[in-house]
Amino acid sequence: MNDLFGDGPDEPGQGREQADRRSGTGEAVPLAERLRPARLAELVGQEKILEGGGPLQRMLERGRLSSIILWGPPGCGKTTLARLLAHEVGEFLIPLSAVLSGVADLRKAFQDARKMRARGGRPILFIDEIHRYNKAQQDGLLHEVEDGTVTLVGATTENPSFALNPALISRCHVVVMDRLSTSALEALILRAEEVLDHRLPVDPDARARLAELADGDGRYLFNMLESILDLPAEPVLDSTALAAILQRRMPVYDRQYEAHYNLVSALHKSIRGSDPDAALYWFCRMLQGGEDPRFIGRRLVRMASEDIGLADPDAVGRALDAVEAYERLGSPEGELMLGQCVVELALAPKSNAVYMAMKHAMASAKENGSLMPPDHILNAPTRLMK
Repeated sequence: MNDLFGDGPDEPGQGREQADRRSGTGEAVPLAERLRPARLAELVGQEKILEGGGPLQRMLERGRLSSIILWGPPGCGKTTLARLLAHEVGEFLIPLSAVLSGVADLRKAFQDARKMRARGGRPILFIDEIHRYNKAQQDGLLHEVEDGTVTLVGATTENPSFALNPALISRCHVVVMDRLSTSALEALILRAEEVLDHRLPVDPDARARLAELADGDGRYLFNMLESILDLPAEPVLDSTALAAILQRRMPVYDRQYEAHYNLVSALHKSIRGSDPDAALYWFCRMLQGGEDPRFIGRRLVRMASEDIGLADPDAVGRALDAVEAYERLGSPEGELMLGQCVVELALAPKSNAVYMAMKHAMASAKENGSLMPPDHILNAPTRLMK
């Protein structure tokens, strides 16, 4: 496959073969690229979306792709799947990265696509990290997708409902890809050893630790493997020695998109369900992901009113005290105050009576907003009004 600034798009079904000719067996080529599968049957961890009568299976059976959005976490195989799909249906692939490309690159891609269609092709436009395009750039795709100039395959790590325009989503099938399971990661380790004809110098516990450290990210796993492939066969590394060489992958968390809302919901529902262990866990997950503790503090004050309410009227004051304590101490010391508040709110008695009553009162006020108050509660400052 040619890159964004190369000579042009791939020949039909030639993405893998061209990549092989470029890379050869040179060690400068990243391990992830050297081990990229050549056929769909070699793709691990995504069997669910390729079997069971799903949209991808139906497209492959008829030999023609429709526009799709591949949504999944980093390192789950989105780019690889896009290449393999183009190879499977034997179509041209025009690759773009939303990080590096703009409107001019899209125009050039559309010009290339029209030439291919004139020769009877059905070009596939692959846009990696498509959520990085702004609204105008996404709108610029609509006409060519609608009239069939290109078949769009977009890859994103973000929830399309938040990150993509509704008009674009309506023209595409959204295919959800899972993070790689432990068994899938172990299969990738075996593939690396077989292809490179080199066994990793690790004991069974350290081998399992590799999959754990990768945290569902195949690309990160390959990066770790590159760090230890050149080590001598002896001594064999145990988990402790492995940890000294490698570090755990940073958690996936984006304060603007789905991970943010999912963890906020998990924290709120754990407190509402009076589960202090779960509440504290989700609180710490948010902190580890880089969430602003001030945002968490505001949510805790809201929960103290919404879910505890009259069952413990002092809960709001204690939540405010925790927020104030955090402001005075800062991180990391102040986070303990917020954590204490999380546990206290989870253990507190619950009542949402005020919250529900206010919802009903607000709906009634909206429906009957022009009604005058009854006479006996009116202010009557004059004798006539009395």
